[in-house]
Amino acid sequence: MTTVDHFIEILRPKLGYETHLGAWLTIDQERIDRFAAATGDNQWIHTDPQRAASESPYGATVAHGFLTLSLLPFLMEIIHPDYLQKVYPGMQMVVNYGLNKVRFPSPVVVGSRVRTRTVLHSVEKVGDALQIIQVVTVDIEGKDKPACVAEIIMRVC
Repeated sequence: MTTVDHFIEILRPKLGYETHLGAWLTIDQERIDRFAAATGDNQWIHTDPQRAASESPYGATVAHGFLTLSLLPFLMEIIHPDYLQKVYPGMQMVVNYGLNKVRFPSPVVVGSRVRTRTVLHSVEKVGDALQIIQVVTVDIEGKDKPACVAEIIMRVC
């Protein structure tokens, strides 16, 4: 039995179940501004706190949806140095293969705390790799609606 086959046997019983609950992260204006600078998206709703306070329906600046999306590997702790050997011992790397679906049901107002909740959706062997599809929900502390729901595809080799 290959290492990939071994992980498929381990993961199949976990299909449909929550496999990770991340730590809370505060989204501050500095992070929003850095993302705006990196992407060129300087729309006032993200970068002008005074204007957003008076003109935005949220009463403050909000994070870019793609900022929230870009934080998923960090919030899911996939990029933690020990992640691979802790979760998939014997495998060499995790590759972001893409997304099937992404939605941004609720804005992340500056100062909000967010975290990820991950549910295992599917697992299969693709060549010599383990393909994992997870549904990741980004919760906003104190809010009923999430900031983001994304179906992420990862390959572990």
